[in-house]
Parts: sequence; structure tokens; C-alpha cells
Amino acid sequence: MSSNDLSHGTAGHPGANLPALRGHNAALVLGLLRAAGEEGVSRLELAAHTGLTPQAVSKITARLRADGLVAEAGRRASTGGKPATVLRLVPGARHAVGLHLDRDELTAVLADLTGEAVAVRRAPLDFEAGAGQVLAAAGREVAALRAEAGGPPVLGAGVACPGPLDHTTGVLRRVTGAPRWDGFPLLEALAERLGLPVVVDKDTNAAALGLAQGIPSGAGSFGYLHLGTGLGAGLVLDGSIYRGPRTGAGEFGHQIVQWDGPRCSCGRRGCIEALCLAAVARGDLPGAARALGVGAANLVELLDIDRVLLGGRTVLEHPETFLSGVAQALDEQARTRGRAGAGEVVPVALARGGARVVADGAAELVLAPLFGARQSALAP
Repeated sequence: MSSNDLSHGTAGHPGANLPALRGHNAALVLGLLRAAGEEGVSRLELAAHTGLTPQAVSKITARLRADGLVAEAGRRASTGGKPATVLRLVPGARHAVGLHLDRDELTAVLADLTGEAVAVRRAPLDFEAGAGQVLAAAGREVAALRAEAGGPPVLGAGVACPGPLDHTTGVLRRVTGAPRWDGFPLLEALAERLGLPVVVDKDTNAAALGLAQGIPSGAGSFGYLHLGTGLGAGLVLDGSIYRGPRTGAGEFGHQIVQWDGPRCSCGRRGCIEALCLAAVARGDLPGAARALGVGAANLVELLDIDRVLLGGRTVLEHPETFLSGVAQALDEQARTRGRAGAGEVVPVALARGGARVVADGAAELVLAPLFGARQSALAP
């Protein structure tokens, strides 16, 4: 069963008993198995939660077992009749590559079907030098990664890098501070170099997609703010990643907050990114945190999101400073709006995943279509 089969038509829910939607139905089943973890799910539970008939579930799970994606995990006591056979996902049955092309470093992960990294590599990178060096480094590190891990087939490679870019075509568009990349078909070039299907997205979108896993679709909104060599945001609205109609959403760092502020790498003045990076450069970490907090408060004001997550190397090097600075700004905003009561202040936290949050999310670009709409864990 190919990843294309599994990703076909996964937006709808529940399942449909039509041969044309076989990939959609398999993705629903796989999504529930992934959410269930080691405890597994019975076929009757799968039928109940997908809306598929028991016969359809049996056919789907038989194919998934034949492909090595699913295995039996024992039996569960039944309220009537014989004990139910429990099925579980086989995490190591397939792998996915996640590549984070940062401006000065490449991080590559090989992830299993649960999204857990089974191998990690890092290497220096000069992204602004252009495609030749970056393609060579990516090819070298992915080959080494796969050689180290060995094992099962690789579904594809998810690639996360600075934007703006066109997510649908994988073509980069006027990347801030890297004019050589304008119009470069990164997806096509990397697919040829790696010999794998490739998906390309902005670094912040990839991170947000990875962070959103485990959140049921439609169950909340958050902004992921990434401060490292630059500043950007990934947006999850009503449980789904939001890229915008031209896949340009999330250019958070280039909102102007000071008309006569420092020059930004985008060519304008007073962008939050320029203010944050200038404050970091002069050692004023509280000032950088205040600037980031202003941007976070603007984002909450604009989108009414439920929480703010922080990441990126600069944040991770000084987590308490940035957490307190952003939290203070959000608290002040809530007080100004008369929403300072319990549960009214938007919370801020470090994003899980640490320094690998973007690379792990890049692998999820490949894995997510395999599992359809996100599922919450099944109750026993």
C-alpha cells in the first residue's frame, strides 16, 4: 500500500464503505491505531469509531497486516462472546525522513510511524550560499542517516526551511536574507537528489504540524513562535495547520512595530524580528523577550488563539527569560481587555521537542497524510 493510497481523501469523517475511498478508510483505521498506542484497538472498536462496517474493517486490517503495518497485540475480555483480538500499529514498519535546513545548520531525523526519531544527524550549513552546497549536504546526511539505521522502507522526506515558499509546488519565494533561492524548485531538486518523494514547507509550519499531533481536529488553536536565526510563527487554528491561500501565513517576524526601528533583513524597518535579534546581539535578553511578547499579544488579539508555544535556539538557551517576558505581555493584554480572571489569560509554554521540534515536524509532513484526520486516544 503506497503513501499516496493512504493519503487520498482523508479530510472527511467518518469512513465510507466505497471502494474508491479505500485509502481514506485505511487512513482512518491507521489514525486510530496510532492514537491507541501499545494498548491497541479491537476491530469492533475501529468499526464503532470510524462508521465502517465490521466487514470493511476486517478487510482493511487484513491488508494492513499483510503490509506489515499492523500486528495482533493479544486479546481483550469481552462483555459477551469470545475475547476480542486487539490490533496495534507496528511503529518500525516504515520510516520517514525529516530535514530542517536552518540558516547555519542541517538537522536530519529518521522517524518511525509514531513520529519517534530512531536516528538523528546534524551538520553545519550555509543556507544563504545557495542550492549547490545545501543539496550536497542534504544528500550526504540522509544517506548516512539511512545507512546507520538500516531497516524498513522510507516513505519519503519532509523538508523544512526558511520562507516564504510555495508549499504546494516546493518552490522558494524571496527567502528573507537569501536572494539566491528566489524561484528555486527545492522539492524537485531534493526528490532527484534523495531518490525519495519529498514534501517542502516552512520551518515554523512543520514545527506546528508536529506539535498539533495528538490534538483532535477542531479542538483548539495555538501559535508556535520560533526565535533562532530569525523569527517566525506556525499557526494551528481549530486544530488544523493554517498556511493561507498562497501558503504565506506565519511571517510573524515581519510585522512592523516601530516605524523608525532598526533595518530588518527583509528590507524594511522596525520589524519584530529585527528588534528581537538586535536586542539579543547587544545582550539585552529581557528586551528581546518584551519585543517577542508584544508580537505574541498582537497575535492573540488578532486570532484569539488558545495558547502560545515558544521554541528556537535563542529561546531554548534562555527559556525562563522568554517565558516570563511573553507571559507578562499576555497578562498585561488580558488586563487591558478586562479578561484577567482565572482561565482568561492566554497561557505560554515551551514547545515540546526542544531543538528537534522543526526536524521532527518535517518528518510529520510525510507521516500525517498516512493517518488521516488526527484522532484522540480511544477510551478502553
